[in-house]
Amino acid sequence: MPLHPQARDYVARYPSDLGVDPGTLDLGAIQRMRAEDALAAERGPITHLPFVRDESAEGVPVRIYRADRGEDALPTVVYFHGGGFVFGSVKRNDALGRDLAIRTGAVVISVDYRLAPEHAFPAAADDAWAVLRDVFARPAFYQSNGRVAVIGDSAGGNLAAVAAWQARDAGLGLAHQCLIYPVMDAALDTPSYREFAKGFGLDATEMAWFFEQYAPGADPADPALSPLRLPSCAGLAPATVVSAGCDVLRDEGERYGERLAEAGVPVEVRRFEGAVHSFFGLPGLFDQAIEAREYVAARLREDLGP
Repeated sequence: MPLHPQARDYVARYPSDLGVDPGTLDLGAIQRMRAEDALAAERGPITHLPFVRDESAEGVPVRIYRADRGEDALPTVVYFHGGGFVFGSVKRNDALGRDLAIRTGAVVISVDYRLAPEHAFPAAADDAWAVLRDVFARPAFYQSNGRVAVIGDSAGGNLAAVAAWQARDAGLGLAHQCLIYPVMDAALDTPSYREFAKGFGLDATEMAWFFEQYAPGADPADPALSPLRLPSCAGLAPATVVSAGCDVLRDEGERYGERLAEAGVPVEVRRFEGAVHSFFGLPGLFDQAIEAREYVAARLREDLGP
């Protein structure tokens, strides 16, 4: 599959996401990398919103965005950032949180879940579920009208998928789950892992390292780690799955979409041909990021309502 011209330019500059041999990274190096963001200028503008507030949900830091000055209850979108369970933060993804609030018209709650290796599996998944549970438990606090969706990219897509099945099992009526090139299986053995193993941004060696940091010794078949291994997808929230055509994670995300459809869950799977991992978060580099965000926002509005 040929790379989109913008993706080709990107991987020429950044053939791997980490840019270093992950085997050389100790905790100090990881923490220093968290403080840096060479792509900050490409993540989009920090658009002024009339309402941005930092809060805590069951002890988990969150940032709440809404694009209007009103006090009416709104549909609510809970966002989980990517970063391999090791990197990323609400601060790094501030531009995206604001953009989602504008495009969806919803209250957006961006989650600062705990990161590995300091906090290993299931810490991130526990934090994601704690926040989603709190949104349902305290709708007035979040100015939520009770129509709630989850969205996440990469590792955040994993957390969104896990939270979605936990919501189902708890009897909470989640309106939608939007999974952007999600991490869905710790096996790392799909054809896309072989086809795009190296030189396409996120590579297979890096993904193996991320799992080593997040889930050392964990059972790879645990659906809280590998949502693709969930015994049954019946009754899950309607879904949108976005994949990148030239991404090691492509096949597992698309396969999850197939499993949802087989279980009778309304789902759309859309592949962005020629795209590489992380394109969604970098509108300064990828025109496809804008296209994908408009598509995702439309899908969310469809199930969340006005």
